[in-house]
Amino acid sequence: MRRLRKGDDVVVTTGKDKGKRSTVTKVISESRVVVDNVNVVKRHTKANPNQNQPGGIIEKEMPVDASNVMIWNPQTQKGDRVGFRFLEDGRKVRFFKSTNEVIDV
Repeated sequence: MRRLRKGDDVVVTTGKDKGKRSTVTKVISESRVVVDNVNVVKRHTKANPNQNQPGGIIEKEMPVDASNVMIWNPQTQKGDRVGFRFLEDGRKVRFFKSTNEVIDV
């Protein structure tokens, strides 16, 4: 089970976008995630008429390291660490370390 999932609300803890809150749009690997409107770079692309792609400067989101974001805890209004535990029925779930509240039910 992964610490971060697609659709999680996160806050960026380091880098040029520190303090921004957004949602995870894609989980690339255990350590890389793409966050909406975070780490936006400008890419100079050449036109490709075979695929009907125009050339020019395109802004796109690049992956960030998962250690540079924390999941947003709505109770404490802060980023929080995530732990794992098993419920009585045997399911493995994530929980907030500060409040011991289960994230996914």
